[in-house]
Order: sequence, then C-alpha cells, then structure tokens
Amino acid sequence: MKKVITYGTYDLLHYGHIRLLERAKKLGDYLIVGVTADDFDKTRGKINVQQSLIDRVEAVRATGLADKIIVEEYEGQKIDDIKKYGIDIFTVGSDWKGKFDYLNEYCEVVYLDRTQGISSSEIRAQKRAISMGIVGDYAPVMNKFQSEDIYVNGIEIIGICTNNLEEMSDAIKNLSIVTNDYDVLLNNVESVYIRSNYNLHYEQIKKALNKGIHVLCESPICLNEDEQKELFEIAKKNNCILMEAIKTAYSTAYSRLLLLLKSGRIGRVISVDAICSSLLNRETTNINSFKDWGSTALLPVFQILGTDYREKRIISSFLNDNKNDAFTKVDFIYENAVASIKVAEKAKSEGELIITGTEGYIYVPAPWWKTDYFELRYENQTENKRYFYQLDGEGIRYELLTFVRSIQEKKNLSNISEEISYEICKLMSDFENGIDVIKI
Repeated sequence: MKKVITYGTYDLLHYGHIRLLERAKKLGDYLIVGVTADDFDKTRGKINVQQSLIDRVEAVRATGLADKIIVEEYEGQKIDDIKKYGIDIFTVGSDWKGKFDYLNEYCEVVYLDRTQGISSSEIRAQKRAISMGIVGDYAPVMNKFQSEDIYVNGIEIIGICTNNLEEMSDAIKNLSIVTNDYDVLLNNVESVYIRSNYNLHYEQIKKALNKGIHVLCESPICLNEDEQKELFEIAKKNNCILMEAIKTAYSTAYSRLLLLLKSGRIGRVISVDAICSSLLNRETTNINSFKDWGSTALLPVFQILGTDYREKRIISSFLNDNKNDAFTKVDFIYENAVASIKVAEKAKSEGELIITGTEGYIYVPAPWWKTDYFELRYENQTENKRYFYQLDGEGIRYELLTFVRSIQEKKNLSNISEEISYEICKLMSDFENGIDVIKI
C-alpha cells in the first residue's frame, strides 16, 4: 500500500483545497492530512487564520478524502510523521517548491500545481473589515497597538479619540478620524479599543455598548463590581463583545504553560508567585502600580489556582499623597495552596513567575509577562525541559485576532473568563476603598 501525506492550514476550506486533496489522494492508496495547530501557525507568523483547529479539522474530514487526519504542532514534525506512518510520498502545493526538498532523504517529494485564482487569503480579504477606533492618551501603548493592526485580517483601525495627539505616531495622526470628541469617534466605528484612565472606563464602555459597538478594553474594565456586572449585561443584551485586554493571556508560551500544568507535569500546584515591576515612570508621581500591573500579575494566580481563596492581604507603600502606590504586594491563602504577587513602579525586582508543584516547578524568567520561554525544573536536573515559542507583537496581535473572531462568531472567545474579570475588578475595588490594605 502506497501512503501519501500532505499538510496545510485549510482555513476557510475552498475548492482549491479540495482539488489539491483530490490530486494528493490519487498519488497513492492511503492519504494522511496534517492540519496545522493554531499555536504552530502563530509561531510561523500565520495569525490571520479565522477558523479554530476543530473547525478546520472537521472541514477536511467532511471532504471524505482523508483516510487519517493528524495535527501538526511543532517544527520538524514532518520527518517524525514520515517515519512513524511509513510514508512513501510527501506532497504540497507548488508555491512551496524547493522548500521541502530535504524530505527526499525520507520519501518521494511531489509538488502539485495549485488551483489558480483562489486562496484563503483572498477569501479573508474579501470579507469587509470591522472598523475600529482607539481611545486614550497613553502614546506608547496606543502607538504599539495601532502598529499591530496590519497583521490581522478582518479589522481596520480608522480613528482615534485622544487629548495627547502630539505624542502619537505619524500613522495615528494620519488616520481618517482624529478627534478628542468620543461621540464623533463612536458615530463612525463598529468597535473600540480603550486605553484611557481607569476612572473613565465605565462611562466610555457603557456609551459604546449602548450604541451597539464592540469593546476591547485594557484591564481593569471597571473599579466597581456592580458597574462591571451592568456592562456585561448590556453587552449580552445588545449582542456586543466586551473583552478584557491583557495581552499576556494570548501569548503562545503562556497558553502552553497552562496546558502543561493541567497535565500534571509538576504534580499539584501549591504556590504561584508573580512579580511585575518597572522604573520607566521614575520621574513622575502620577503612578498607580497596582492598577497598572495588578491585572497582569493576578492573571496566572487566578487561572491556575482559581478565584475561591480563603484570605487575602494587600500591603502597599504609597507616595506622600497616599493615593499613588509605589509598591504593592498581595498575598492569597487558598484551601491547599498559596499565592503572592508584587507590583511596583517606584521599586525594582526580578520580574519572574514561579509556579511550585509537589513534583517540580515552572520557572519563567523576566519579563515573564512577555513570555516566549519557560522551563520545567525537577530535583533531578537531567529531567529539566525548556520550551521556546515565538512571541510577535507582545501578544497584541493574537489578542486582536481573538477579538475579531469573537465578533465574527458572535460569542466571546476571550482567554480571560468573566469570573476572573470580576475577581480582578473586586481586588481593584478593595484596593481603591482600602479594604484589607496595610500601608507601610
């Protein structure tokens, strides 16, 4: 029996895909189709894929052409698969001609001419892009966010509402809509990204949602639990997406880390320690260490240990006005675990993440919130393992892609659950009101 194998993303499966699969099938007696995983596509820079892995696998299965479907998850897997399944012929489209000649050492390589005039990229491009406006005055983040737009199909940033235009990039200054009037922006877009002062979030989100506009808002969404609950209810009532923006949640490496934990690779987790610090704002007194960094630091705590802790204690060092915290530490006690976060904008420490388990631990070096590498470490160091994953755009483009998919599929696909979002809000509210806060 002659075995054939081919690989592809198969996003928005079309006639060209089917023709290629039909011709691959005719090369032998048994066809194996490898569908690339979402994370593997991201490491290759292909983040415009609009269908989930499950949807793409099912689309290939529905053609009836594949005798077996596998998932491609890592670089070098093709060689492993060829050996594992006893492959006689490897085949792909002619646009890859020469790229896979190295596989001739293991089997015959055949490049098939592609069907002209059709591609997934063209189909995605034909879909009308969702217009987006950006809101806020913090230029470093706004400039970075706008620059990531070009990497994601399905959305187009067309305007900005800001009172700090002079510090924005030329690309932002040349957007179609440049205003300091929020209503003007909302009247011309279908979605907004909000990176404004935290105290403005509630009113800005509410106004957008009431106009039927989708919202991606930097965390924390709110500083009041009742207000946050109201916003999510308005979003559901108006069929809008309200998504919390913490870019770390969309890092490939961070997502893999969570999956490894669930598989029990370090046993039962008994401690999570996360540190986020920066001295970039050392010249100003207008800082909010906990509000700026707290959501990011709390993310692994709540995603790993949950939100049902027994006790918490917030310890903060404030500046002279007793409003701006230079340093804040939060300790949590769970039924069978503990956690601690440290955040600071007027103090410096190693920004690492350490997850302690009964059989080993995971170490993520600074800055862990831009995770592209982590280690599993054990008592026997020969068992240690390192994991590397490419991180493009600090996770912003992956976050944007999830936001687009959520709008298109009309369901919130956020990597941050509403439960965690509410708990972050509760912590921020407690901090704001001095509940469980010890000043040092």
